[in-house]
Amino acid sequence: MNNNYTQNPMFPESNSQIGSSLEPYNTPNQQTAPNINYNDAYNENILRANIGKIATFYMTFTDSVEWRDKSFTGIIEEAGRDHVIISDPKTGKWTLLVLLYLDYIEFNEPINYPSMQQARIR
Repeated sequence: MNNNYTQNPMFPESNSQIGSSLEPYNTPNQQTAPNINYNDAYNENILRANIGKIATFYMTFTDSVEWRDKSFTGIIEEAGRDHVIISDPKTGKWTLLVLLYLDYIEFNEPINYPSMQQARIR
């Protein structure tokens, strides 16, 4: 028998106990925190800012032996929180890719990046 094993671990009874111990880490320093809208940097928003461009999506399907690593190239048509829809003008084929499997994306031209556009406006 392992005497180091705790059968009934002690947990705080309310979130207020947890919050008070972590509060310094959750409160940003208003004087040094940059004024950046981090929501703009989500994959969904970056992909939406580049609708109409050709991109190659590199994906890994860990549970598949046949399709472990695969790339898809096409025009970005639409983007959602967890997916992107691309089309191939040569074949007329449209593909919905689930971003859960996404490793990275390559573009052959400069991309539109939402926070870079905001920085240029200022």
